[in-house]
Amino acid sequence: MQQPPPEKSYKILMLLPVSTKSHKNIFIPLAEALADRGHKVVMLVNHPKSSKHRNVLEINHDLPHFKEENQNMFMSRTSMGNTDFFTKSLPAIARDIYKVPEVKKLYDRRKDFDLIILNLLFNEAVYPFVHEMPFITIATSGLDARQSAMLGNPLNPAYTVVGRVLISNRPSAWQRFQNALAGVMRGFTWRHWTVVPLIQKEITAQFPDLPPLLELERNQSLTLMNTHFAIDTTVPLLPSQVEIAASHCRPANPLPQDIEEWISGAGPEGVIYFSLGSFTRGSSMPIQYRDAFLEAFRRLPHRVIWKYDEELEGVPDNVLIRKWLPQQDILGHEKAKVFISHSGLLSVQETVYHAMPMLAIPIYADQPKNAMFIKVSGFGDMIIWEDITVDKLINEITKITSNPKYRENIKKASLTLRDQITTPMERAVFWTEYVIRNQGAPQLRCPAANLSWVEFLMLDVVGILVVVFWVVLYVMRCVVAATVRKVFSNGDQMKKKSE
Repeated sequence: MQQPPPEKSYKILMLLPVSTKSHKNIFIPLAEALADRGHKVVMLVNHPKSSKHRNVLEINHDLPHFKEENQNMFMSRTSMGNTDFFTKSLPAIARDIYKVPEVKKLYDRRKDFDLIILNLLFNEAVYPFVHEMPFITIATSGLDARQSAMLGNPLNPAYTVVGRVLISNRPSAWQRFQNALAGVMRGFTWRHWTVVPLIQKEITAQFPDLPPLLELERNQSLTLMNTHFAIDTTVPLLPSQVEIAASHCRPANPLPQDIEEWISGAGPEGVIYFSLGSFTRGSSMPIQYRDAFLEAFRRLPHRVIWKYDEELEGVPDNVLIRKWLPQQDILGHEKAKVFISHSGLLSVQETVYHAMPMLAIPIYADQPKNAMFIKVSGFGDMIIWEDITVDKLINEITKITSNPKYRENIKKASLTLRDQITTPMERAVFWTEYVIRNQGAPQLRCPAANLSWVEFLMLDVVGILVVVFWVVLYVMRCVVAATVRKVFSNGDQMKKKSE
């Protein structure tokens, strides 16, 4: 659906100083879509420049505290709830980022912008930018239970995944208890116990007159959520919660010649594509798993394209290794048969968009939930790393490539995901401009966002009802007791008179 030209050119500031490459991959298409409409976009990032658009300016603060190359995500598998990394890195960023000259200049002229767009995850350190400014967030990790509650739409843990545990359509009481407890603990520990208080301390030292960070967060006009009901739980949403999942997805483009020739020469067996995403380095994979993959690929009749960041010895002739690969162009190729993935959220969206069955091998964070979604939905299967053997890999890959049900199931989901009246990007652009046109769009704000938990759950009303109930009960008890005494007293008097 063609949108009318904007009223004028706007200045938009995007803040994602703490992000992974995959998070930036959500911001860049939106930045360029806005830039195509004549808007001027400035981005504060922690990665090298990636957009060539003349209306997009990227400023890399280049602080060392949150670098992918310094992280071994396989070490995080046994401590998914451990926030030690964040309690060290995020307060350090809050302490140092305003000392970067370009960031300080950007902060000083923040009111020159018409709107600020903020990466919701991990970026409390730049909340000072949004003080007295209209701003929206992008929930890069999908529907966030903490944010939804803050906007005035608490999610029901009876059927919505608010922790990291996937629950079935008819969860047991124990599953619902685990899910509810996980949601409460995640929200409370991050915001009130571990991470945010440490960031708040650093920010207060530099901006003593600034309102609390969590109070600033509540003033957001709208959130663009990287989710969609076709590939996630269907939940009630506010007008200020806009689904834009797969906004980064696109039809496959022609491949570079060498990769095209490799795939085209695969014959009827086709190609397997293997990638652990942009954040996890393949070289950090424990050697026993790496060797298992190499041997399994050696025994398979398929050709394999493996995204791996270093040179490897003993690579079979049917395996092509590259440090970088055009993932969507490979997934959209007719000879691609299965995607072996860490099941990151963007990879899951791409595998559904391109109708490519997946063998999910999750590593950390939300990936186990995403992998279970792939398995339960019949889009593929999953393996946990501890179960990996050569035979297990061969059996799983053969099962997915030889059974047409996986391709059929994911084709249906792909059609559903694509069947939309407007594209996710068109929605993102429209609502971004809507907030600017309407001076922050306060009409989108749910009144529940201003209520405390006591008020929202009507605990004060329940308390009044309980007091009234006991008062009425007490009065009734007194009346009954007085009536009984009077009746028996009259009875005694009549008895005495008759005697």
